[in-house]
Amino acid sequence: MSTESTERSRTSKLATRRRFVLSGAAVATAAAVNAPAVVSAQGPISMRFQSTWPSKDIFHEYALDFAKKVNDMTGGDLKIEVLPAGAVVPAFQLLDAVSKGVLDGGHGVLVYHYGKNTALALWGSGPGFAMDANMLLAWHKYGGGKALLEKIFAGIGADVVSFPYAPLYTQPLGWFKKPVQTVDDLKGLKYRTVGISIDMFTAMGAAVNALPGGEIVAAMDRGLLDAAEFNNASSDRALGFADVSKICMLQSYHQNAEQLEISFNKTKFNALPPKMKAIIENGVEAASQDMMWKAIDRNSQDYIELQTKDKVRFFKTPDAILKRQLELYDDIIKKYVPSNPMFKEIIESQLAFAKRATRWEQDYVVNRKLAFDHYFGPNAKSPI
Repeated sequence: MSTESTERSRTSKLATRRRFVLSGAAVATAAAVNAPAVVSAQGPISMRFQSTWPSKDIFHEYALDFAKKVNDMTGGDLKIEVLPAGAVVPAFQLLDAVSKGVLDGGHGVLVYHYGKNTALALWGSGPGFAMDANMLLAWHKYGGGKALLEKIFAGIGADVVSFPYAPLYTQPLGWFKKPVQTVDDLKGLKYRTVGISIDMFTAMGAAVNALPGGEIVAAMDRGLLDAAEFNNASSDRALGFADVSKICMLQSYHQNAEQLEISFNKTKFNALPPKMKAIIENGVEAASQDMMWKAIDRNSQDYIELQTKDKVRFFKTPDAILKRQLELYDDIIKKYVPSNPMFKEIIESQLAFAKRATRWEQDYVVNRKLAFDHYFGPNAKSPI
């Protein structure tokens, strides 16, 4: 081949290669340009949630906090709207509504689903085998609880993805007309509670009625209830408990380790892009910790205002009642284990985790009562 022919061949090949590269670049550029246009055309994904709380309750505020975190982190690609209890369905019908796709998701507590499977109450009702709610969440995430919860939902045919989160502090025994001094003082009282606590207070002689949070104060005002428990100083104050009772008994084992729940319709959640699902899962944990910080701030303020502004008197629940609660809880477990295999499996899993976790806590964590008395007790002196 001549030098001239060789040069023409080389030039032709270079031209062909250049056309190929430019063609590929044009395709890539077109894809890059067109992709945002497709997303923009589709618009953000919207989800409608409902909480099980009245709009004035701090729990509903926690639901809004979670939604805002996720909405912000997705840059508006996902927009979760949160409605208060009753906006679409009654509070206790939330699980069915989310499972059927009537709602895209919800904010409540697993204990409210107690009627579907009694074992669901084990994520909140009872003493937690000496664990607090944060330790129970540790069991859920790292001790096998997550798989057990999924097994329950599969068993009841619930098309739901559940995220227990937001560990709650020990709940009061409740609001009464007069201080409760003995177990006998509970006999005959028309009392509100939920979950396994229904069994516990029934065994103590109370006539129990399970009502959603937004209906409790009105029922007490009309005399349909003599006493009731709900949750915390901020919720109780916002819902108006101080308007119908001036006596609150602090400390109880009936809901010592409860947490909140964020749920999604499983089909809709699984259809989300992987990145969006990851944002939601991490958003749950961020909201969980933020809730604990907010609860410390707000609950402590409202606890003071309940005493100073609302003239509520607080009393510690006597140890005799607390000990009786533990005994009755053991009886309740013995009642449900033979008839519910999931109940037994969860109890065994929780006991195994609690045995080592609480032993570690008892040995490692200093009792802060001594420090509290030193700084704020009757003989305290300011360090500054």
